[in-house]
Amino acid sequence: MIEKWIGRFKKYRFLFAELVKRDFKQKYKRTSLGVLWSVLSPLLTLFVMKIVFTEFFGRNTPHYTTYLFSGNLVMSFYKEATKNSMSSLISNRRIIDKINLPKYLFTFSKNVSALVNFSLTLLVYFMFCMIDGIHFGFHMIALIYPIVMLTIMNVGIGLILSALYVFFQDTQYLYDVFLTLLTYVSAIFYQVDRFSQEIQNLFLLNPVYVVIKYFRTVVIDGKLPSVQYHGLVAFYALFFLILGSIIYKKYNKEFIYYI
Repeated sequence: MIEKWIGRFKKYRFLFAELVKRDFKQKYKRTSLGVLWSVLSPLLTLFVMKIVFTEFFGRNTPHYTTYLFSGNLVMSFYKEATKNSMSSLISNRRIIDKINLPKYLFTFSKNVSALVNFSLTLLVYFMFCMIDGIHFGFHMIALIYPIVMLTIMNVGIGLILSALYVFFQDTQYLYDVFLTLLTYVSAIFYQVDRFSQEIQNLFLLNPVYVVIKYFRTVVIDGKLPSVQYHGLVAFYALFFLILGSIIYKKYNKEFIYYI
């Protein structure tokens, strides 16, 4: 099934490229600063969080700015990719009504657009790491792995959400509530090691936290996670991609009647 999707994707790669360009331009349409908001938005969030939480959680935390930025960076990428993917079919209903093409292209384009924004913010993240006294070495290359896995997971969750949103448009409100909960249980501004080992293990049930912890282990601790941890990150990515693919394939022919 995946090979079939790849084949069709190659056939429509020009259209896909145009969709990505359109999504990127629409996001910053009629804004004074344009693409700079990709950098300013997470920086302003980081600034607010640092002011609010440093006194309570970061007083004894080494490299707390990088600690905060790592969590905020990953969470922002996840939120943007999945939320934009959710409405990808509905927002492109006019195209879908007129042209017979793979509907997952619209979901993929939202994820690529989010990945571009994430890449721009990642450059600023590295600048802050240097200011914060983080040591840079070859171990930083390992960050490619969680980024790829998170992107795959975002695509899978995006496929699930976009399918749900076609049939149940209340999904957007429920997902907003879920994202609020997810933000608080992803240890963005507090340390997990303050809890018991049993509670720390429960945090590993959160796939976004798993990626955040990977970032912090590589960047702040300067070491690579265990082989088992790499497997856990890959498991979440492949699980959601396969689940999203199954749901999309099952309801693909029904989308047109609801869109």
